Amino acid sequence: MNTTEIEHLKYPIGKRNYAGSLSDIELAADIKTVEELPNRLRTEVSHLSQDQLDTPYREGGWTVRQVVHHLGDSHMNAFIRCKLLLTEQEPTIKAYNEAAWAEKEDCINMPIAPGLNLLEALHQRWVVLLKSVSQVDLQRTYLHPQYGKVFTLLEAINLYAWHSRHHLAHITELKNRNSWA
Repeated sequence: MNTTEIEHLKYPIGKRNYAGSLSDIELAADIKTVEELPNRLRTEVSHLSQDQLDTPYREGGWTVRQVVHHLGDSHMNAFIRCKLLLTEQEPTIKAYNEAAWAEKEDCINMPIAPGLNLLEALHQRWVVLLKSVSQVDLQRTYLHPQYGKVFTLLEAINLYAWHSRHHLAHITELKNRNSWA
């Protein structure tokens, strides 16, 4: 497999490209992506067998099961980061080792139904929060110590909309490659 093919398996929709701002239409589309992820994910995985759920999307990558649980882990952290950003002055958020989390028992062997339910409830709350923020709130920031970078709420929304599409594409492309209907 050549470098381009490997890169595509890692980033099936491409790497995130944030230009530093979003139009109102782009912001609404990103929030809609966050809102729709739980249902889209449930549709993609609900008919998969246990063997299919335990298939990695690429060599060295996570299984579909791990991706489902990773989305819950990641988006729980994102929701908390958004709440901190909205209630504190430029908080330093807690980084976490997402790869290590994905290797824990609750991600490797647990059924996906609780993960899907968690994601659905979490996204319901998150979307209500995101739809309630003002233009001033969108410019509030948090510091991500792992990257040494300040993120605005606007950038965080864009990041997690991309993250939603990114991991959903891992699953849909795996299904297409293996002709899983």
